[in-house]
Amino acid sequence: MNSLKKHLLPLVVLAGFSASALATCPSLLDHDFKRLSGKAENLCRYQGKVILVVNTASRCGFTQQFESLQKIHDEYRAKGFVILGFPSSDFNQELADNRQVADFCQLNYGVRFPMYEISAVSGARANTFYQSLTRISGQAPRWNFHKYLIARDGQTVLPMESRIEPDSREMRTKIEAMLAQ
Repeated sequence: MNSLKKHLLPLVVLAGFSASALATCPSLLDHDFKRLSGKAENLCRYQGKVILVVNTASRCGFTQQFESLQKIHDEYRAKGFVILGFPSSDFNQELADNRQVADFCQLNYGVRFPMYEISAVSGARANTFYQSLTRISGQAPRWNFHKYLIARDGQTVLPMESRIEPDSREMRTKIEAMLAQ
């Protein structure tokens, strides 16, 4: 059990969750990150949900996808769906710091889904979560707004290219199929 779980276990039990729920988190999700606000969290909090993971960049030609990402997040959230955004400057199109990214996303697109601190998502410097996503799916991000759709089991991962719009029929079909499982 990692140190975060050891410290959180008493709080989890007090909050009415079973200790086994935390202990059974799929290894893919067992990663700690800080939100853009600086608040630390473990991705195990999203276990059992259908998760769309996307690497973002504020100055990319695909940046308008923030609007449709928020739209599908709102539409499917009550059914057990969440989007997790990982800003990255791997392709040299992200703003200089986390505060700028947070302000940009909120002011321009009203982003309310979880966004994490700027980190690498490809190559040898990729954060641990993206290393796992790449290993499992066999595909690393080749550009900003590359997406990974993770099934409720926390093990099935479908990679999706940047050009695939978040609210496209193709994306919706895959999300709805995973939500139905």
